[in-house]
Amino acid sequence: MLNRIILIGRLTRDPELRYTPAGVAVTQFTLAVDRNFTGQNGEREADFIPVVTWRQLAETCANYLRKGRLAAVEGRIQVRNYENNEGKRVYVTEVIADNVRFLESSQNREGGNTPSGAGTPEEPAYGGGGGNSGRGNSNNFSRNNNNNQDPFSGDGKPIDISDDDLPF
Repeated sequence: MLNRIILIGRLTRDPELRYTPAGVAVTQFTLAVDRNFTGQNGEREADFIPVVTWRQLAETCANYLRKGRLAAVEGRIQVRNYENNEGKRVYVTEVIADNVRFLESSQNREGGNTPSGAGTPEEPAYGGGGGNSGRGNSNNFSRNNNNNQDPFSGDGKPIDISDDDLPF
């Protein structure tokens, strides 16, 4: 059986960071994901999908994601239910994320001016949900590179590679 989902969309509001009574961080936010077609009025419609992150990933999302930012979320769909104050059963469908990618920096969004507290140019592209998925994150260069800079950025300059450097 398989329960995996990948979404790319924009946050509809800033993430809400809370802590459980046991001190575990949990963040909730909503991702607006465009549909592939337009509605009857000719405008593109969107789905608004609730996303939940846990532990270190929750704190990272709360620190770096803001309303309007583009993000990719990978996780699983969860349906839970509870009884509300009126005694009615309420069903909630949400995505439990174990990998979140920040697809644009705050500088791209703000036209090069990073407001105070909105993050830095070295914002991490975090994956992993505190070890729940049991797999590493080989694409996360900011954890593996001590200076937190993209090893593939060359400012448009050619890269000098000799034939001895090539594996073939």
